[in-house]
Amino acid sequence: MTLKLSSITLLAAVTTAATAQTSATKPATPTHHAAPAPTATTTTKPAEATCATVPELSPKIPALPAGTPCAKALYTITIEPSAKLDYISPLVGENQLRQTLGLESSSFSLAYIDTQIGTGEPAALHKWYSIHYTGYLADGTKFDSSYDHPGAEPISINYGQHQVIPGWDTGFDGMRIGGKRRLFIPYQLAYGAQGKPPIPPKAELIFDVELVSQSDEKPAPKPAPAPAPAATPAKPATPPADAPAATPNPKDE
Repeated sequence: MTLKLSSITLLAAVTTAATAQTSATKPATPTHHAAPAPTATTTTKPAEATCATVPELSPKIPALPAGTPCAKALYTITIEPSAKLDYISPLVGENQLRQTLGLESSSFSLAYIDTQIGTGEPAALHKWYSIHYTGYLADGTKFDSSYDHPGAEPISINYGQHQVIPGWDTGFDGMRIGGKRRLFIPYQLAYGAQGKPPIPPKAELIFDVELVSQSDEKPAPKPAPAPAPAATPAKPATPPADAPAATPNPKDE
């Protein structure tokens, strides 16, 4: 199976200059030549961004603010089978055979919605990112969140170094520090057809992420908070000088 990223092909225009021919024996006669057509004149205009198809989300997942734009595809991957059918028996339908053998092509996209545009520097490749996140299944199940970790600290990843699922390793492109984004990650860019507990097989994941900061070096972990000092037993109060003496207990005699 081969992965092919969709892209926009830019065609370069080639211009050929017309040259008037001059006769050696006759005076040159002005000739108006029509400009020859370039060998490649078609310019591919970038297609207008259209809304990406995303799964229907459970109302348990926090709704985005009113006026938030629709999801866009960050990129699309097309998988095309490398096998070729040279002969098909008339007893077997071609479409059925292709489906049975897994020879059908398929496409999937990493979609996103920017919910807050950051004001910091652009996210750069191979930097250490500090990220806050919350992850959901499409049915609304929250399976992980940095806010639920001890100290509610963001996690750090080395972006583009294949330390996380592919949807994370590429999903922050175009962001700025301080930005927030919702990622719609297909199972092919997450935990695959088999899944990984608690992620079920072929599960599309929804992440709300915030790019907190980036650095060249891995951020040092914050020191653990010092334990609280042990409580000092309270001293018994000193009775006033004019307080009556305690009555002896007869059983103590």
